[in-house]
Amino acid sequence: MKRVMLLLLAVASFAFTATAGDKDKKSATVSNNKEINWLTLDEVQAAMRKEPRKVLIDFYTSWCGWCKVMDRKTYSNPEIIQYINEKFYAVKFDAERRDTVMFLNKEYPFNETRRTNEFAVFVMNGQLSYPTTVFMMENFQTPSALPGYQDVPKLEMVLKYLGEDTYKTVQFPEYQKAFTPTFKVLPEDAAPPAGKLPASPAH
Repeated sequence: MKRVMLLLLAVASFAFTATAGDKDKKSATVSNNKEINWLTLDEVQAAMRKEPRKVLIDFYTSWCGWCKVMDRKTYSNPEIIQYINEKFYAVKFDAERRDTVMFLNKEYPFNETRRTNEFAVFVMNGQLSYPTTVFMMENFQTPSALPGYQDVPKLEMVLKYLGEDTYKTVQFPEYQKAFTPTFKVLPEDAAPPAGKLPASPAH
C-alpha cells in the first residue's frame, strides 16, 4: 500500500492549497448516473460485507468555499459520477458534525477542543484541511488522504489509477507521465485560476 500513499502525496503537491456520511445528506437515489450515490458509513459498512469495493470519502465543512466549488465543478461531472458509482463506495462527511458515529465497532464523538468529529481526525491522521478526499482499499484498508481541491482531470487520474488496480503494477510517477485525461470538462467547470478562491469564514 506504500504506492497508494506515495500517489496521494504526489497528487497533493499539484492540488490547489486549500452513521457517517453527513446525516443531513440522505443517500442519493441514483438515476442514470445523474449524481453520486453518496452513502452513510453505516450503509457503506453493510455494502462492504456483500461486495468489497474501494471507498472514497469527501470531508467537507459548511464554511469551506473550495468544498462547494468541488461539489459544483468536479462531483457534478457526468463521467466522474459514473466512474465513482461503478468502482467505489462514496461517503460525504461533514467533519464538524456533532453526533457520535460508529465505524468498525468503534465510536467517534465530536471533539470540542478541535471542533471536529473524531472520525475525521482519525482518518486524516490529525492533518485537518478541507476539502480532503480520503481513499480506502477494499474492506477499509490503508486510509490515504488527498488534501485540497481536485479538478476533474486530477481526480480522474487518481480514480483510474486506483479503480483499475494499476497501482499494483505501475509506480505513480510513471503512470502520471503517460496519463491522458479523457473525461470531458466544460469551460465553466474548469478549475478556477489561482488567487480566485471563494472566501471562507475564519476557522
